[in-house]
Amino acid sequence: MKASTLQLGLNLWPPFLFSGIRVREIAPDYRHARVELRMRPWNRNYVGTHFGGSLFSMTDPFWMLLTLNALGRDYIVWDKAGTIEFVKPGRGTVHARFALDEQVLAQLRAATAGGDKTLHWFDTDVTDAAGDVVARVRKQLYVRRKPGRD
Repeated sequence: MKASTLQLGLNLWPPFLFSGIRVREIAPDYRHARVELRMRPWNRNYVGTHFGGSLFSMTDPFWMLLTLNALGRDYIVWDKAGTIEFVKPGRGTVHARFALDEQVLAQLRAATAGGDKTLHWFDTDVTDAAGDVVARVRKQLYVRRKPGRD
């Protein structure tokens, strides 16, 4: 699938559309993505800051989507685990950036070349307009080469 098609689909996907999450960019080669979450009355918590579930949701699928598309059809890629640490209250528009470098892809290919699975952690900071970290998200991916794909 073309990255632009995926971006459009994610922006129209109800869990993103109705929570104020916008995918601003997915690179054509699936090596990076940018996402933002604007403050809206429906995504505020009781004390008027970003709802933590929305902060996690804005980061949730991207490491899996980038890795799956960058590695190609010969690989199985699943989310295995995720954590979030809330650093400071999020207000206004917050952003998350994902950059998948070739070195990580090479490590994943090497680790799975013999058919073994590998687990890899990715880190993402959610930042506010001033560049301050609002939350730190960690996602663990399960990666395995599909059987019979040499």
